Amino acid sequence: MENTNLFERHQRIMPYLILDEATKFLPFMQLVFDASETYRSMRDDRTIMHAELMIGECTIMYSNSSKEWDSRQSALFIYVDNADVTYKRAIEAGCYSIVEPETKDYGRTGGIIDPFGNIWWITSVL
Repeated sequence: MENTNLFERHQRIMPYLILDEATKFLPFMQLVFDASETYRSMRDDRTIMHAELMIGECTIMYSNSSKEWDSRQSALFIYVDNADVTYKRAIEAGCYSIVEPETKDYGRTGGIIDPFGNIWWITSVL
């Protein structure tokens, strides 16, 4: 990876998730959020050392947990085209509901916990 391209493909701040079973994260993210993988580096034991995916113009970095690095989940807020559709896809993909989508002053929003322990606040603008 060349340093000259980092700012072309990275934002100033990006979430970094350390996950158990990280190889299952990309298929989940593709199904629910239409993510695409932009980078992956594997360890000798076939676990993910470092990977990056894109949702729109935003990057999420992630890796597999290890002896040195325990899993580190997060809470994330994401704007989507349709909160109800995305919430439904998330539930069908194995997420647990925190809050079913409802209309707030800032948009239509719902919350889920994904199979990796991350909280997602899924919101669409009204």
